Amino acid sequence: MAAPLDDDIESNNQDFYSLLNVRKEATAEELKASYRRLCMLYHPDKHRDPELKRQAEQLFNQVHQAYEVLSDAHSRAIYDIFGKKGLEVEGWEVVERKRTPAEIREEYERLQREREERRLQQRTNPKGTISVGVDATDLFDRYDEDFEEMPGGGFPHIEINKMHISQSIEAPLTNSDTAVLSGSLSTHNGNGGGNINMTVRRVMSAKGWGEVEFGAGDILGPLIGLKVFRNVTPRCFMTAQCGLQFSPRGLRPSCSLMTARHLDQNTMGYLQWRWGPNSAMTTSLVRDTKSSHFTLALQLGVPHSYLMMSYQYKFQDEDQTKVKGSVKTGWFGTVVEYGAERKISRHSILSATVSIGVPQGVTLKIKLARANQTYLFPVHLTDQLLPSAVFYATVGPLLVYMAVHRLIVIPYTQAQKEQELELQRKSSATDIAKKKQEAESAVLLMQESVRRIIEAEESKMGLIILNAWYGTFVSDTSQKQEKAKVIDVTVPLQCLVKDSKLILTEASKSGLPGFYDPCVGEEKSLKLLYQFRGVLHQVISADKESLRIPKQSHRIESES
Repeated sequence: MAAPLDDDIESNNQDFYSLLNVRKEATAEELKASYRRLCMLYHPDKHRDPELKRQAEQLFNQVHQAYEVLSDAHSRAIYDIFGKKGLEVEGWEVVERKRTPAEIREEYERLQREREERRLQQRTNPKGTISVGVDATDLFDRYDEDFEEMPGGGFPHIEINKMHISQSIEAPLTNSDTAVLSGSLSTHNGNGGGNINMTVRRVMSAKGWGEVEFGAGDILGPLIGLKVFRNVTPRCFMTAQCGLQFSPRGLRPSCSLMTARHLDQNTMGYLQWRWGPNSAMTTSLVRDTKSSHFTLALQLGVPHSYLMMSYQYKFQDEDQTKVKGSVKTGWFGTVVEYGAERKISRHSILSATVSIGVPQGVTLKIKLARANQTYLFPVHLTDQLLPSAVFYATVGPLLVYMAVHRLIVIPYTQAQKEQELELQRKSSATDIAKKKQEAESAVLLMQESVRRIIEAEESKMGLIILNAWYGTFVSDTSQKQEKAKVIDVTVPLQCLVKDSKLILTEASKSGLPGFYDPCVGEEKSLKLLYQFRGVLHQVISADKESLRIPKQSHRIESES
């Protein structure tokens, strides 16, 4: 059976081949023979005891389900590709039955997409940004004369001088239409404003989409905009945008056109033309690989023209650490930035960037991204190029991060991992207990059949299973430790003996009737001691290794 597409399918999959003890390539006759034999063993009408009858009915239903799936060519093909979970996807009943495995996989992916679309309609996908600007220039640009005159003087004055909050939510209207509602509020040195926008986006085909935007604000006035995206070729796409702003100074039209092309597998080239209040022509080259990200951009415009180059190195570690640097120079001056980014938890990424510019001064930018929420904290340290400000902006965040990471983040993540492991252990223990109960029920139902099989085999000196153990065998001499990892499967294997032969397929033995997995996630094997024609034989077989007994090579030579 092909590997399932995701862990969820694999973890919830029951091996029907192992349950029926047939090969993956089993014919219809082999399936029918195994099914009939197990039906005779587990048929509820053969048991009078209410508890045994209930257990037999449960096992009988499992065998019947396995046979129904594997005996139907269409269902079997789906099961072989996607496992039991693949059969639970809605929509298979309307799919043409004469399909190749490739067509079935394509159909499965289509049905999965439809299910995802239904889930999308139940989500709003909120996104938000909170930016808090801090003016800390008094730490480095303070004047002693001024501080002496201030009451309680001597302490530098640090204040929040600007703030910005934005939020957006999505509302899927149909499979191709989505409405987006967004808004923002900003304040700077006591003056503030806000706006609200409504966007309706329609996906017209796999090659393009378009959206219409309506906005209103207390500063710029109402806005109407149109944006269109189109894949021109498999390697090239284009975006066009136009807008009309109703400002107190009159109508302010604007438009932009951007085209992009894949230059190679990892490199993109962009060319953008923008007309309006900030007209400009921009060209950029972006190369993104597994280990690095490089950007080179040139803009010619009014009033801003600049040349920018940035480089980011990606470390191949589990924390997704990145270091980056950039330089940008133009009519407004020159800015050099460097910083680092690191994943601090499953859903959180923390970054710090130092910006050094003329005439901007030195600024430390802290950014925390958690899921779809972003928190920005730009801290302006000085208007001048002071080495002390650069030093503290570089070393300070490193020391704080190391302290917080060691004292807070590491203990928190360890506690989370231990909690998850405990939940997994409990879930695994519950699952093992359930499988163990089912296996014990199956062994009880086998007792009468096994007694008859043993009598028939003894009468012709045939195959008798003396001892059989399944699980993980450890080298430790402690019997207590070994017994905790293996189970006795003598009765289930004897029940599978037919005409003095036992044949096991390459499927995992944990799916056989009367078996269960006593040590999930560990390598398992099967250890057998059996008697054939009065001679002892012994064999150890890997879990997913086919086995046929008796064999001459398994014979235990008697000591002279």
